[in-house]
Amino acid sequence: MGERPQAVRGFDPGVPSIARMYDYYLGGKDNYEADRRRAEEAMEADPTLLTTINGNRSFLGRAVRYMASQGIDQFLDIGTGLPTQQNVHQIAQAVNPGARVVYVDYDKQVVAHGRALLAGSDTTRMIHADVREPRNILEHPEIKLLDFDRPVGLLLVAVLHFISDEDDPPGIMAELRAALPSGSHLALTHASADGIPDVVARVVEVYRRTSAPGTPRTHAQVTGLFGDFELAEPGLVWAPLWRPEHPVSPEEAKRTWFYGGIGRKN
Repeated sequence: MGERPQAVRGFDPGVPSIARMYDYYLGGKDNYEADRRRAEEAMEADPTLLTTINGNRSFLGRAVRYMASQGIDQFLDIGTGLPTQQNVHQIAQAVNPGARVVYVDYDKQVVAHGRALLAGSDTTRMIHADVREPRNILEHPEIKLLDFDRPVGLLLVAVLHFISDEDDPPGIMAELRAALPSGSHLALTHASADGIPDVVARVVEVYRRTSAPGTPRTHAQVTGLFGDFELAEPGLVWAPLWRPEHPVSPEEAKRTWFYGGIGRKN
């Protein structure tokens, strides 16, 4: 589970890619037979997986809108995945047309798609870097689109469970948090087996045979990734329960098996 994703070493359409699988879940066309086959296996392991995926995507939208409502007008989205509908820059710029966004992904195919989509934009960039090496992100020339003397909205949505314990997620997050100025916000979602362990175990087994095996973590472990950031109400909860736009039952929310939350740096 600690093996690095294949996309870091080169493009191979025969190796199921988590980004292309996610694209398939969302109804996209940027995927291959290997991706579709593995995604179908994951959906067999958890018949409600699409609900989980869409719930995670909905959290992203709510998180960006919440940050924008708090005055955040610049965002760093790490592990963005293939472009789809309602990307961070579209959501943020609907609130503030001048909002700036830097996307980061380690997958070269994702970066190529993102750069094509964003060609000619003065307010949005796509950079190729790996969250396992946060210093490379923070020192990348194009990160200068963001002003780190002002609050930044940092997003890691459905990313950190693909980082093995060997790669030290708490250390990665400590370095990223330290780079953010006061008033910045951190939003993340993370897979967990706390709610429906048998189902999650089956999905994890499927993902062992992809570009990025997964590591679900407990509520306490995910909370620790926020460090001393102050969690906004209602805290770290199952993602659909974080300020939902429509009523969601706790039992329904638990079946998404993704925790979600937003913290603020004082």
